[in-house]
Amino acid sequence: MDSLCIPISHDIYASLVKECTIAGDSHRARELHDHIKDSHIKPTLPLLNRLLLMHVSCGRIHPARNLFDVMPLKDRNSWAIMIVGYVNIDDYEEAINLFVQMQGERQCSPMLEFPAWIIVLVLKACVLTGNMGLGKQVHGFLLKLGGVNDSSSTASSLINFYGKFRCLDDATFVFDQMLCRDTVIWTARIVNSCREGHFHEVINDFLGMGRQGIKWNSFTFSSVLKACAGINDGGECGRQVHANAIKLGIESDVFVQCGLIDMYRKCVLLIDAKRVFEMISHKRNPACWNAMLMGYLHNGFYVEAIKFLYKMKTAGMEVQESLVNEVRIVCGSKIHENSIECNN
Repeated sequence: MDSLCIPISHDIYASLVKECTIAGDSHRARELHDHIKDSHIKPTLPLLNRLLLMHVSCGRIHPARNLFDVMPLKDRNSWAIMIVGYVNIDDYEEAINLFVQMQGERQCSPMLEFPAWIIVLVLKACVLTGNMGLGKQVHGFLLKLGGVNDSSSTASSLINFYGKFRCLDDATFVFDQMLCRDTVIWTARIVNSCREGHFHEVINDFLGMGRQGIKWNSFTFSSVLKACAGINDGGECGRQVHANAIKLGIESDVFVQCGLIDMYRKCVLLIDAKRVFEMISHKRNPACWNAMLMGYLHNGFYVEAIKFLYKMKTAGMEVQESLVNEVRIVCGSKIHENSIECNN
């Protein structure tokens, strides 16, 4: 079309931009944007937003920002794309700066017109930057406009936000305000209680979910199993949770299995931990291997710990140097103690 001097329409450019976005081809993205600029057409706002998304998807945050800064008009999609772009490269401070700037723009839509996942990203950025003030302002604005009860993801993010800042009363307030509590909201509450060591509250909430017919997921189970490991009942609570996982057919989930191994080893039930470990021979991840190694090490099975360490290496596992050093130090000191006792 270029060689024949045939004008390229906005629709064709939009299709090409979409192809580059899907492919994530940064080189083609740069060439295409340069071609659009050289064509002297006046891109529409939808096409400019597509170009922003293309650059962000191709990891070209700086060209995206340069384009964003010179755009005469920006809508909610323009701002959302840039916020996501900065979150993707872990530049949470700039994501927050854009969000604050967005709220000050007259041409910007009200917050509630944004998809819930944008609010979720902003709350995540607030947690990772320690910006509790902005997170509370977002919550206050949502309360003013009545937007919390409409979104499970927003509510669970608020519960997680307050939990990370150890403001459990505020997290409870958000939980109590929700008329319909789903698995995500209940699990966010459970995670907060587990983090603070309120293990009996975790179990009560877990049982409460069951009574209300709320489905447990793998993340719920992995969090509850951590609480079971902290309750001094000889592993009885953990066994009951394990039985529920079997009934739901979720025992085979790798996160649940790692949680079971970790729970059993902390409850000094190495036979049960080993039984779970042997059941997952085809999908063990490093967390499962490490949990089993720590089970042997922290429960006095030093010879087994050394053998297991060699087994990990044989299986091609990249063992953390800190774990190797711990095995050397603990096992070495115990062997030395036994040698002194024998000599005496």
